[in-house]
Amino acid sequence: MKRIVLICAAVTSCVLPMVQAPVAEGQSCDASKVLAQMDVASAKFQSTQADFIWDVLQSVVNEHDVQSGTIYFERHGGTTSMAAYIKQPAEKTVFYNGDTLILLQPDIKQETIFTAGSNRGQYESFLTLGFGGSGKDLESNWTVSCQGMESIDGTQTAKLDLKPKQQSVANMFSHVTIWIDPTRSLGLKQIFYEPSGDNRTATYTGIKYNAKIPADIFKPKDKGFNVIRK
Repeated sequence: MKRIVLICAAVTSCVLPMVQAPVAEGQSCDASKVLAQMDVASAKFQSTQADFIWDVLQSVVNEHDVQSGTIYFERHGGTTSMAAYIKQPAEKTVFYNGDTLILLQPDIKQETIFTAGSNRGQYESFLTLGFGGSGKDLESNWTVSCQGMESIDGTQTAKLDLKPKQQSVANMFSHVTIWIDPTRSLGLKQIFYEPSGDNRTATYTGIKYNAKIPADIFKPKDKGFNVIRK
């Protein structure tokens, strides 16, 4: 379970249209205002595409596991589909369609299928952090506090600290920090902190919002891999 939630947790950034005037740096950060802006922006979300870098720090040995690639999201009604194409250091692909999450590993010719089942809401609480999720969704799963405004790559962001409301999530992550543009509900950066001291940092660039994404992006291709179901 922890492994698959870590995959979901890596998903954290999107571009949404302008909905309100930006909060200037130096002004107080109002969490309720940020959440309200996200509600408005979420209603307009259809799809997004971005290049990513995922950096996992193992604190005990001070080693970094860095992966990079391209990620895609698309919403149909109440279902969010995701496809993450990891290119470096080893090719992997992750798909999610609302019911199952599939991990393809060409180097070992293996396809692992995870059934969301009763964990669907938990999976999507990670998947929609910055990818079209509403403020209401965020507040239903996390205790949200705003730690101020910060500029990232020229964009004013609200630094939100999230503490999980579900004990099962708290066992994996003590808290999560996200930097989100409150005018567009755009997550530029996110850090997941584990009780062990390890953490996962995700950053996203080259973002495309509501652009047409080919349907086959979200469909695993049968490559004759060994299939494992969990």
